[in-house]
Amino acid sequence: MAEWIALDRLALADVSGRPVSPVLDHIAWRQRVADWYAAFAAAEGEDWALYLADEAEFSAALFGAWHAGKRVYLPGDDLPGTLERLAARVHGFAGDLPATLRPLRAAPGNGHPAALNALDEDAAQVVMFTSGSTGEPAAIAKCLRQLAREVEALQAAFGELAEGARVHGTVSHQHIYGLLFRVLWPLAAGRTTMPRAFFHEDMVAAMAGHDAVLVATPAHLKRIPEQLDWAVLQGRLRAVFSSGGPLPAESAHDVRQRLGVAPTEVFGSSETGGIAWRRWEVEAPHWTPLPNVQWRIDDAGQLEVNSPHLAQPHWWRSEDRAEALAGGGFRLLGRADRIVKIEERRVSLDALQQQLARYPGVADSRVLVLAGARSVLGAVVVPSAEGWQVLREHGRREFSRRLSAHLADSHDAVTRPRRWRFVEALPLNAQGKVTEPALVTLFRPVYPQPQWQLRAAEAAELDILLDANLAAFDGHFPQAAILPGVAQLDWAIHFGREAFAIDAPFQRMDILKFQRVLRPGDNVRMSLQWNATQQTLAFRLVSGHGPHASGKVVFGDA
Repeated sequence: MAEWIALDRLALADVSGRPVSPVLDHIAWRQRVADWYAAFAAAEGEDWALYLADEAEFSAALFGAWHAGKRVYLPGDDLPGTLERLAARVHGFAGDLPATLRPLRAAPGNGHPAALNALDEDAAQVVMFTSGSTGEPAAIAKCLRQLAREVEALQAAFGELAEGARVHGTVSHQHIYGLLFRVLWPLAAGRTTMPRAFFHEDMVAAMAGHDAVLVATPAHLKRIPEQLDWAVLQGRLRAVFSSGGPLPAESAHDVRQRLGVAPTEVFGSSETGGIAWRRWEVEAPHWTPLPNVQWRIDDAGQLEVNSPHLAQPHWWRSEDRAEALAGGGFRLLGRADRIVKIEERRVSLDALQQQLARYPGVADSRVLVLAGARSVLGAVVVPSAEGWQVLREHGRREFSRRLSAHLADSHDAVTRPRRWRFVEALPLNAQGKVTEPALVTLFRPVYPQPQWQLRAAEAAELDILLDANLAAFDGHFPQAAILPGVAQLDWAIHFGREAFAIDAPFQRMDILKFQRVLRPGDNVRMSLQWNATQQTLAFRLVSGHGPHASGKVVFGDA
């Protein structure tokens, strides 16, 4: 067993040569902690935002800030809007951030490790943000005591499984899952953390040749390409962890088949920390609580937990419905807050999604309430190969009819989705989660969903159904819904950039001709021709009514 070090004394430990990252041992890491401590100690204000891409440097900065008595805020990303909202909460920024924010950096060799004292587990705090699944992200404060108890629980549950392995991952340490699994737990257990990887090809190459664990999300594991040489990992990949959302059974089976290891799914939240785990060695495994986590099911059938991972020692009532199993553990039955009323009828959105998942033409889906003069249900569906074939041969209306008929066995017309969207992938945020605001946007989209028929180096063709809910139809022609010419031009540029990776700025229009109006319900073929030498994009819109528009766009500096 690797030497175990308590998190409150981690920066004080002197373990020669203990790995932190491929290029940093523990002694060098302690020096970086001291450097960051010196930088933060000289900075005014208690609250500081920290954003760093490198895990080892991030961990050193985090402990340096804690030793300096700072409360650390972790933005989920470095987007301008995120940083602007955070500016009102903090006294300053640190790390890999725009120069306009005057981010704090640590000078190498500027600190003295001997000046560091043991941390106060209750005083050292970090503030993270939820994924904002139903609105604005909420701030969640965690003290080191909570994080340390959760790291100890992870080691007790999975330490033997991960012993001696290097930690690889696709998740960001700016969120609770990545912070625990890719920073704090490896540090305390003496495991090397490898740089974050975004592509499966990079992941296979990085994990080959040594024992490894993979820390991923369902979004990543659902997209494992079959053609890669996963066999090189057989016997060396010790564990695959998944968290942040439910892992579909089909994806779990694919992981087990291709990677050679049954994925371990961890259930919890930013508020509660880890609650339970299950391993997909059998069909529909039950959930086993993590060490020192107590659970019970209240009279309403909702799961309650009590653990050292909570801010206070009390029972926390979740919005997850559950049932206790005779052999121990529990089964989750869906979210209680996913029970909605449509025309005074109670509807389980989870039940609708589960039934859609059983239809052969559906790979994934989400059901949500669309507000308006009368609330209705909407469904965002990722079709399977069979579903896309139905769409190509019979169209959206027929596919929607078939899905609605499939649901009719258990849901009447009022409690079935009225509006449908078919997409290649569900929209994900930086945490790899599907958020409700992003789903709602699909029902008032700026751009239509393309059905690509051809994508070559210099030519592309796509089919577009003009949905009446497209934002481009709003208010331009009050007397009749007509697609404005400016929207047609914008779409041509948008899909041209997507098809040909055009980076140059728009310069001018050479030719532009509008021949027929386009109305909701029209099926349109857009043809695109790209001339990289002349930096011109020619486009043409044609439907069963004949040609509608054509033009040539010139890109490049004026």
